[in-house]
Amino acid sequence: MLVNERQERSKIKSVRQAVWAGVELLAHDIDSGHPEVLSECLKAMARFHTYSFGNVLLISTQRPTATQVAGWRGWNELGRRIKQGEKGILIFAPILAEPKKPANTDADSASEPAEPEQELLGFRQVRVFDVSQTEGEALSAGDQFSNLDLSEVLPKLIQLAGSQGFQIEYSDKIAPAQGTSYRGLIRLMPDMEAEETVSVLIRELALQMLYETQRRSFVTRDVLLREAKAVAFVVCNALDLETEPAENIQLYRSNLNLLAESLEVVQRTSAVILEALSREDAQNGKAVQ
Repeated sequence: MLVNERQERSKIKSVRQAVWAGVELLAHDIDSGHPEVLSECLKAMARFHTYSFGNVLLISTQRPTATQVAGWRGWNELGRRIKQGEKGILIFAPILAEPKKPANTDADSASEPAEPEQELLGFRQVRVFDVSQTEGEALSAGDQFSNLDLSEVLPKLIQLAGSQGFQIEYSDKIAPAQGTSYRGLIRLMPDMEAEETVSVLIRELALQMLYETQRRSFVTRDVLLREAKAVAFVVCNALDLETEPAENIQLYRSNLNLLAESLEVVQRTSAVILEALSREDAQNGKAVQ
C-alpha cells in the first residue's frame, strides 16, 4: 500500500514538473524576443478548452500549431492513421477507477440513488498526434463554434452573467469607455455593433469572474485586468472574432509562480465561458436597459 502511494505521489510530481517546465520555457521564449509564443498558448486554450491547463500548456509548447489531437486509436476510428516517423505530443491522462455501486436498501428504493463519482487514481503519460501528423479520410470542416451566430452568443453570455450573480446595464455615462464593471455590476455602452458588444461583455464578465476566483497569490487589479484581456483573447479566438492585438496581452512573467497561476486561471475562466456558449439549452437573456 505504501509503495502504491509513493508511486502515485511520484506521478503527480512528474505532472507538476512537466507543467512547470512548460511555464519556464514560455517565459524564456518571451524574454528571448518571441512574444508571439504567449498568443499561441492562448490560442491553444481556445482550440483545446476541454483539456486541463497542464495539457494545453504541454500541447502548445511541444506543437504550437496543433489544431486537433487524438491518440492513434482515436485517429483510427476516424479513418486516419499516423504518418510514419511522426513523434507524438506528450500529455497526461487521468486514471479513473470505476465507482462502486452501493448496495440496494429499502431506503434506496424510495428514491433514485445518487450516481457515484469516479475516483482519480493518478495520471499516466500518453502521446497524442495532431491532425497534420495523420493521413487518411477527410474530416468534417468546422468546430462546435463555427455555426454559432452572434445573435445566439449574447443571450448565452447574459445568462451566464446572471448565473454568476452579475447584473448587466447599458449606460452612455461610462463614455469614453465601452464597458466597465465593479462589484458584480457590468455596464456597457448602448448602440455598439454586435461584435463589439460581445467582445466587451466577454472582457468585463471575465474580470468579474476573476475577482471571485480563489487565488494562491495576492493579486492587484492590474493583474486581473491583464488576465481579463487574456480571457477575452481566448474566447474571441474560439468565436473567430477580432481581438485585441496579441502584443497587448502581457501577463507578468518576471514572477514564474504568478505567470503559472495567471495562465491557469485564464484557462479555467475561458473554459467556463466557452462551455456556457456551447450549451444548446441556454435561454434568451435580456440586459437591463
